[in-house]
Amino acid sequence: MLKGGIYMDAHDQTCWQSNGTKEYHAYFGTPTHNDHILFELLTVGVFQVGLSWQAAASKLPVYRRVFAGMDIAKVAAFDQADIERIAAEPAMIRNPQKIRATVTNARAILAVQHEFGSFAAYLWQFVNQVPLLIKYQAPEDVDHQAPLTTKVAKDMKRRGFKYVGPIVTHMFMRAAGIVQVMD
Repeated sequence: MLKGGIYMDAHDQTCWQSNGTKEYHAYFGTPTHNDHILFELLTVGVFQVGLSWQAAASKLPVYRRVFAGMDIAKVAAFDQADIERIAAEPAMIRNPQKIRATVTNARAILAVQHEFGSFAAYLWQFVNQVPLLIKYQAPEDVDHQAPLTTKVAKDMKRRGFKYVGPIVTHMFMRAAGIVQVMD
C-alpha cells in the first residue's frame, strides 16, 4: 500500500530493514524467470553506474520502498513529481537521471511483456532458455562484457531502456543467472 507516497507492506517499514547487499549477493547468479526480481536486479545495475556494486545493492530495501515495492506497472506510471519525491528521499541515491531511467525501464519492461509475454522470456530467448557459460582460466581474466551481452544491450536500448550499456547489461545478465562465469 502507499503511505505518503512511499510503499509500505502490512508490516509497515520493518520489511525495509533488510540488508540489500546480502540479498543481492544471494540473488546473484541464480537463474530467474521472475520479472519482479529481474526488475530489481536491473535497477541495482542502473544505480551501480559510477559506484561499487555494494553501494548500489545496499540500497535495495530503499528502492523497494520508494519504487512502490518494485511493482513494474506502478513504477511505469510514475511522473515528474514522483521522480522529485524519490530524489528528495535522504536514504536514496539521489541521481535524478538514474531515478528517471528506472521509471523509463519499467515502461520498457511493460512493452516487452506485451510483446514477449514476460521480461524473462525476452531475456532468456537470447540464450535459447539455457544459461550461457563463459569459461575463464583465472579470475583476473573475467571480462565485464561479452559479445552476447553487448547485443542484448543494443536491443534493450532500441526498445527504450536506459543505463543499459554493455557492462551494465553484462552484470545484470550475470546477476540474473542468464550468463554465468566459470573458471
